[in-house]
Amino acid sequence: MTSGEIMEDREKRAYEFLDGLGIKYERYTHEAVMTIAAAEDIEKKIGLKICKNLFLSTRHGSEFYLLTMDGSKKFNTGKVSKQIGVPRMTFADESHMLEYLDIHPGSVSPLGLMNDKENRVKFLLDSDILDREVIAVHPCVNTATLVIGLKDFIEKVLPACGHDYTAVKVD
Repeated sequence: MTSGEIMEDREKRAYEFLDGLGIKYERYTHEAVMTIAAAEDIEKKIGLKICKNLFLSTRHGSEFYLLTMDGSKKFNTGKVSKQIGVPRMTFADESHMLEYLDIHPGSVSPLGLMNDKENRVKFLLDSDILDREVIAVHPCVNTATLVIGLKDFIEKVLPACGHDYTAVKVD
């Protein structure tokens, strides 16, 4: 971090959370990116595919899900809904995203699960990501990307958040 850099509280909390767990990560700062397509330059810089993160709910808004998937894939609501046995999912609204994960659209990240103390959000992970050694995600803001070991993420970060994951096949 440069001496004049201003950091949002939610980003600071993400680093404090990871540091408190002894998680090693590489941090890359960049201009704000709102979509996975806009992240192509960042992917080239870090040499990794950045994950696409979608905040979803059932049509009636009674159940909420965070899906982390390969950024190059297209999301098919029907296929994923069927795998987890829920009615067709839709994108959840920003108010629930802020309430449960303390993040805004464009900054969705599995690190937001650290803010979901009541386990209102179920975490879904694209099974293809399980083949990776590292995962690249936002630290709850879209002006930085962190590269974290996948093993650390699954074995340390998720349990510290009080969450587990369900692997789904995203085509």
